[in-house]
Amino acid sequence: MPKMKTDKGAAARFKVTGSGRIVRRKRNRKHLMEKKSSTRARRLGRMSEVAPSDTRAVKRLLGM
Repeated sequence: MPKMKTDKGAAARFKVTGSGRIVRRKRNRKHLMEKKSSTRARRLGRMSEVAPSDTRAVKRLLGM
């Protein structure tokens, strides 16, 4: 059976931490920023962990 190929769209969106957790960027940071509060903008800049229900699917896309 051949190796699984990494989904390059998923590889660009998700990152695996040293401990094996999968993290992602938050949405709503791209544009229309002047109406969002600075507190909210800062919070949106942080990385977020992928939900447990989605982890299995994301790992499969990443070829793990």
